[in-house]
Amino acid sequence: MARLSLSKSSLTKQTRQLQAFERFLPALDLKRKQLMAQRAKAIAARRQMEADIAALREEVRCTLPMLANEEIALEGLVELRGLRLGQENLMGTRLPILMGVDLEVRDYGLMLKPHWVDRLVSVWSRMLELQAGWILQGRRVSLLEQAVRKVTQRVNLFEKVLIPRTQSNIKRIRIALSDAERAAVVRSKIAKGKRLREGLV
Repeated sequence: MARLSLSKSSLTKQTRQLQAFERFLPALDLKRKQLMAQRAKAIAARRQMEADIAALREEVRCTLPMLANEEIALEGLVELRGLRLGQENLMGTRLPILMGVDLEVRDYGLMLKPHWVDRLVSVWSRMLELQAGWILQGRRVSLLEQAVRKVTQRVNLFEKVLIPRTQSNIKRIRIALSDAERAAVVRSKIAKGKRLREGLV
């Protein structure tokens, strides 16, 4: 760290710096609060998706008990081919958005498979969409947590380091300047007294 100059120009510089820090801090704190709100929304959305997945599993368990029959080949009826992703810029944090899910439903003979396979294909498709959304929502939560951590570190840097240090520097400079001013007044009084005594002698 550079040595602090105890001059009026240094005082002006430190005062301007303090004003800039104090102007910037509320905006940074607001950004942190907004990111925390978005993180809470993302966590809630992910929990809702978990609940939807659990509900869908329960629905399958209740309505499609025939899945236990291993004689019917059901593998590969629905496959996930890809995800269409977008990007959202949220206060400088780039977050992925699920635009769509590309599924491939393999043709199956309607006469060769039981009637409930149609319902199963629909449920599997929905489950794949929910799971893709759940994974993506987890990524969003992770990115938002990183952003909150980073902004919190900056807020703490301003609140706990930069602003107090600058205030301390301003105080030191003011004390040094007032001491120098007092010393100058004392020297001038001593010099004046000396001149008066020399004039009398």
